[in-house]
Parts: sequence; structure tokens; C-alpha cells
Amino acid sequence: MLECVVNISEGRRSSVIDLIGRAGGDALVDIHADPDHHRAVLTLAGPDVEEAARAVTAAAVLALDLREHRGAHPRIGVVDVVPFVPLGDSVLADAVRARDAFAAWAAETLALPCFLYGPERTLPEIRRRAFTELAPDLGPATPHPTAGAVAVGARPVLVAYNLWLEHADLDHARELARQLRCPAVRALGLAVGGRVQVSMNLLDPLAVGPAEVYDRVAAETTVARAELVGLVPRAVLDAVDPGRRDELDLDPDRTIEARLEARGWTP
Repeated sequence: MLECVVNISEGRRSSVIDLIGRAGGDALVDIHADPDHHRAVLTLAGPDVEEAARAVTAAAVLALDLREHRGAHPRIGVVDVVPFVPLGDSVLADAVRARDAFAAWAAETLALPCFLYGPERTLPEIRRRAFTELAPDLGPATPHPTAGAVAVGARPVLVAYNLWLEHADLDHARELARQLRCPAVRALGLAVGGRVQVSMNLLDPLAVGPAEVYDRVAAETTVARAELVGLVPRAVLDAVDPGRRDELDLDPDRTIEARLEARGWTP
């Protein structure tokens, strides 16, 4: 079984986000929208995830226009990132196969330039080098006029996690992000809607999880609130003191396993 976490460049118009999400059918297990980032994360999983990812992408390309987009989060397209993630008995090679098939479809059917990440390169490398030092792996050599491009990936499970800071000191947020960066953590300090946050991807959340990054930031400044983006593996939740779940914005209903089990699927 695979998970696919489609990131779209729309976080403000709930009707449009819902329209795009409905294209995913039963495979849609979560939507997280952020109006300041102007971004939504649609989590797809289950036996029909590859078909659902294509339907969601086609709907987003039809509904969105990158030329009108303004938001805090970096992006290269209206469907910015499409990572495939192995769950259960699946392995990374299964995710790579799904990634490559999706990219070939998106390039041919939607004329989207597709940049691949995973074993070959990282997503930050694509953000730095796309259309300058790095040409698309598939599709046109220049951005789609309204949809831009898409980064299509194959990766293990990660946790997307934001910490909003009490004091709007962007330089401090950027310094905290720099201190947090390591092989298990990617982090950025961002100005978001008049506030600042440390925005993170926890690449190995069993090694460095939400509680550890929260405590490291809280040791340096006041954390206004934590924010889980999307879903979290149950093992990561189980590693946290239950008394801290509210503080860390973690809940048993927001695990990948809980959402799959609710649909009768075994992860």
C-alpha cells in the first residue's frame, strides 16, 4: 500500500480545495489547508492511490493558476509536490515505480514539467536548481503557463510540523531553524501573516520527533502553538507522553493508521 501527499498551491478558498479533494474519492484521508502559506496538503492512501493522485492533480491544474498565487511557502507549481510513500509491506522501490509512472502521465497528459526526487536528489535541491541548473526529468523544458511544474517524489514517511513563535522575530526564527537542521530535520524560519514560525519536515520522526524539536525551540523562545500538518505515523504518536499530546497538536485520530482503519484498510 502507498500513501501520496499532494501539496497544492491553494489554501484560502475552501470551496476550491474541497472540489479538488473530492477528485480523490475514497483515497482522500485528510486535508490540511493554510491560508497564510496559501497551500493545502491532501493526503491520499489505499489501494487506488495512484489513480486518485492523477485525478486530484488534473483537478488542481484545471482549477488553479500559479500566476495569481501569493503565499509564504516556496512553490514551483499549482501542484507543487507529489511524493509517494510506502506503507505496510510496501518498500521504497514500489514508491519509485509509482512516482515514475505518475510523472510520465503528468508530462504527457497535462504537459507538466516533472522534476524527480528521492534516490536521485532531494526536494530542496529541486527548489534551488529547477529551470536554472536543473532541467525537468520529463515533460516540457519550460514551465506550464498556468500550472508551473511539479516535483514528484518517492520517500519514506515524514512528519510536517510547524512551531509558531510568540515573538515575531524572523531573524531569530531563521537562526532556530538553522540550529535544528540535521539529517533528520529540514527547517525554515518563515514570516507568515504577521507572525513567524519554524516550519519543519521531520525526516526520521522516530529518531527526532515532535516533542524533541518543540523542546529545543521552547528552550530558546516562547512557542505560541504547535501545528501538525497532515497525518502522523502511530508509532510517532505512541512515543510521546500522552499528557503532552494537546501541547504538541497530536491526536490518535490524526494517525495514518487510524484513517486507513476507518475505511476498512489494513496499513
